[in-house]
Amino acid sequence: MLSRFLNKLFSQTNVTENPQLKVLYTRYEECFVSNETHNTIVQSEYDENAPRCPKTFDGFSCWDETPSNTTVVQNCPELINGFDPSRTAFKECLENGTWLEHPESKKVWTNYTTCIDYDDLRFRNVINNMYVGGYAISLIALILSLMIFVFLRHFQYKRTRIHANLFISFILNNIMWIVWYKTVVDYIEVVQENTIWCQSLHILTYYHMMTSYMWMFCEGLHLHVGLVSINEYISVRSYCAIGWAIPALVVALYTGVRMQLRYGTERCWMDQSHALWIIVIAVVIILTLSFLFLVNVIRVLLKKMQPPASNQPNEAAKKAARATATLVIYFMIPLYGLHFILIPFQRAPESIGEKIYQVVSALLTSLQGLCVSILFCFTNNDVKTALTNYLARYKRKTEAIQMTGITTGESAVNPNAA
Repeated sequence: MLSRFLNKLFSQTNVTENPQLKVLYTRYEECFVSNETHNTIVQSEYDENAPRCPKTFDGFSCWDETPSNTTVVQNCPELINGFDPSRTAFKECLENGTWLEHPESKKVWTNYTTCIDYDDLRFRNVINNMYVGGYAISLIALILSLMIFVFLRHFQYKRTRIHANLFISFILNNIMWIVWYKTVVDYIEVVQENTIWCQSLHILTYYHMMTSYMWMFCEGLHLHVGLVSINEYISVRSYCAIGWAIPALVVALYTGVRMQLRYGTERCWMDQSHALWIIVIAVVIILTLSFLFLVNVIRVLLKKMQPPASNQPNEAAKKAARATATLVIYFMIPLYGLHFILIPFQRAPESIGEKIYQVVSALLTSLQGLCVSILFCFTNNDVKTALTNYLARYKRKTEAIQMTGITTGESAVNPNAA
């Protein structure tokens, strides 16, 4: 029945316009044209003259003509995400020469339940939960940091405005990834339907991921300009163009290339694609430029920290020492993109090395926002000074109100005190 349906479908559809149908059609055609043996009979003895189940294609695999009252096996299909190709699927030919039907659906059934590696599935779920949990923690810290900057009204400073854009980029990035995991990754039917909205969500998610890396680059560029290229000036608008517009160009290129690749737009774009190298290379370039900034700034700082002939540390040396500490903080964040550099060295799936890579990648990626909040807000000297001054003003104001209340009360009790 399925074979007749597929034959009718292929005759009425231009399979070249649908990548999924093209894969299906190729497998279907090979099943009935080639003389290749696809499966193996489990039983060592069977009646060759007994009725036989016909050759069939179940939508994933081809099953050869099989003697009745036997069970046949073959390797699980590779094109199904979550299936282990080293495992085997089963199909049973009944005594009357018909294939076994599922007891509930009453349709011919292939047992693919053995293809699923449940240990690996549990591990993938743990990794997904690590991502969501890490992004949620970072999101809370980032929103709190942004509220502190708004509350302290420090947006008149260029440095603070760059920090705020960095926080906003990470907030949007974390929100997009949480939505991605909770609405797409957790629902196989959404992945299979491959609707426009889930593909668009993938593109938006990668755009906001790129903006977070680009704004980290802007932080490094601003520090470099302030310490090394003192006479140069870059406006906040220019930083915004770098932080928000350049990622759009990179992701647009990635989207255009991926849409041209064979099977590149299937399964909500969750499968690995060569087009992803555009994103990887862009991130690596950002990290490389940040590292070059680091080397050059350290060179300048070491030169400034050299004591004069009097061997007494001058103000420039003290300032350079403080800048060195700041430099270490500013350039710690880009190291959290290290997993992109390690992609070519990623171990084979289901190996110990691959699992270590996944855990490290999940922690580094999802907790970036938390690290940004700690380094740029919670441990920022300017923020701590502003908070201290605000609390001091609030305390003085509160004490003044209390003193006014006491004075007013005394006047009411003793009108002639004055």
